[in-house]
Amino acid sequence: MALIELHQVEKTFSGKSGQIHAVSGVDLMVEPKDVYGIVGYSGAGKSTLVRLLNGLELPTTGKVIIKEQNIANLNGSALRSFRKKVGMIFQHFNLLWSRTVLENIELPLELSGIGKAERKSKAQELLKLVGLEGRGDAYPSQLSGGQKQRVGIARALANDPDILLCDEATSALDPQTTEEVLELLADINEKLGLTIVLITHEMNVIRKICNKVAVMEQGKIVEEGYVKDVFRHPQQAVTKVFVQQELEPKEDTSSLITEFIKENPVGTLATLKFLENNAGEPVVSQAIRKYKVDISIVYGNIERADGNSFGTLTVQLAGDEKEINQAIAYIQSQHVEVEVLHRG
Repeated sequence: MALIELHQVEKTFSGKSGQIHAVSGVDLMVEPKDVYGIVGYSGAGKSTLVRLLNGLELPTTGKVIIKEQNIANLNGSALRSFRKKVGMIFQHFNLLWSRTVLENIELPLELSGIGKAERKSKAQELLKLVGLEGRGDAYPSQLSGGQKQRVGIARALANDPDILLCDEATSALDPQTTEEVLELLADINEKLGLTIVLITHEMNVIRKICNKVAVMEQGKIVEEGYVKDVFRHPQQAVTKVFVQQELEPKEDTSSLITEFIKENPVGTLATLKFLENNAGEPVVSQAIRKYKVDISIVYGNIERADGNSFGTLTVQLAGDEKEINQAIAYIQSQHVEVEVLHRG
C-alpha cells in the first residue's frame, strides 16, 4: 500500500500576468521505505510539490493523501500532529544560531511539550546516529556545512517521522560532503525503514541513493520509474539531458582520442555502451577469446545506480577486418550498443 498518493494535483498561484501553474495534473505514488527522487530544473515545480507533501500548501484541485489521510481535510491539532510525522531537511540548514547543536535538535521536542530530560536523551541519541557524538555543546557557527546538515537531519528525525522530505539538501555542499550526507541518508533509510522523498536538480544525487525517480518539467511529471530503468532507457528529452550529463565523461576526451588515433592509426576505434546491467560482464575478454582481435581500452566511464552498473568504454580493436566485424557483432549480441568512431 502506498504511503504517499497524489491524484491529479494542481497548484496555481495568482501572478501579475495571471495564473501560474506551479504543479499541473500530477499523479504520484511513493511506497514505504522508498528513497524517491524528484528531479527537475529550476522552476519545474519541485519545491511547490514538496510543500504539498507536508501540508504547507494545499492543492488547488486534486488530492494529496498521506497514510490514507487526505491532508486537505486536516486542521488544527490534527494538522499539527500530521506535520510532526513528516520531517524536513532544507538546503540552507535553517538552524538557530543562538542555540547549541543539542538545543537545535531538541527544538521540535520542546515544541511538542516533551520534558527536558527526555528530549536531551533523544537528542543525544540522534547526535550519535548522524555521527556528531560529542559536538552537542558546539554552536552552528563552529560547524562545517556538512556538520550543519547533519544537525538538520537529526532535528528532522526528532519526532520519529514516517517520511523525510529533503528539499535540495545537498545543493550547498561540496562533492565530498555531498557523498557523506547521501551515505548518511541511505543508512538512515536502511536502519530506520524511513521513507525519503528527495528533491534535487542533480541527477548524480538520484543515481547514488534513490530507487525510484520522477522527472518534472513545467509543473508536470513527464517521466517516472525505477532509477535503473530511467537511466538505461530515458524517454523524454529532458530526462535524456539529465542522464547524458551524468554519463558523459567527466573531462574532455576528444584530444585524448585524437592523440590515440595518431599514435595507433591501424584498427577500429569504438565506444561500447552498457545499458542492461552488463557492465560487469566479461564481454570484451570473451570477444578476444572468440575472435582473432586485440582490444585495448582507451577510456572508460562506468557508473552505478540502484545496485546496477552501466556506462561506456571506448576501445580500439586491432586485427583482420572480418574478425573485427565479427567481434563487434558478438558484442552487440550481448546487448551492448557499439558506436564506431574511426576505422583505420
